[in-house]
Amino acid sequence: MADKESSWKFAEDYIVENAALVQARAHSIELGIDAVSPAMGAQLAVITAATAATSIIEIGTGVGVSGLWLLTGAPEATLTSIDFELDFQQSAKKTFLEAGVPANRVRLIAGRAIDVLPRMNEQSYDVVFVDADPKSVIQYVEHGLRLLRTGGTLLVAHALWRDRVAQPAQRDDTVTGFRSLLTELAESPAVISALSPVGDGLLQVTKL
Repeated sequence: MADKESSWKFAEDYIVENAALVQARAHSIELGIDAVSPAMGAQLAVITAATAATSIIEIGTGVGVSGLWLLTGAPEATLTSIDFELDFQQSAKKTFLEAGVPANRVRLIAGRAIDVLPRMNEQSYDVVFVDADPKSVIQYVEHGLRLLRTGGTLLVAHALWRDRVAQPAQRDDTVTGFRSLLTELAESPAVISALSPVGDGLLQVTKL
């Protein structure tokens, strides 16, 4: 296991973030926001690039770390980002501006995702990224799959939840919810899914 942990650390250290991401990450830490790790961010960028994404929706804005990574792989895409913390979104707006992202490429929606998502158009997004209240992750994924076009990919951060999902003795509601989600998606003929241990788990689900 020690060798595996060394490999995971190497994978994280392999990624060098640009100045805008470094600044956004520092701000995120100051505010106590658990932003995606550098390696997870790089995977987001690879997936939006491979998907040739033009329309992305993000559940959980933070201060814009994940949003910058998503747009790194899809420089012409439009990002819609939902968060109930208005102060965080104001910080994210500044993050995107300072990174040189045109204002017309980012749409920030302040509100509870569980209320906003039902109003979004079905099959309209190439990529859906979920990084919000873990207790609602199953509902977010259900909405995300509805919003995805066929061939689009849904991404869920923290899918191994603090590295506790793999530990049988851990049985709290959040861990149980992630386990149920992983099992259901693995058995679904409507999607193809993969689980990466990067960060504390990135679930990748492509809609067939």
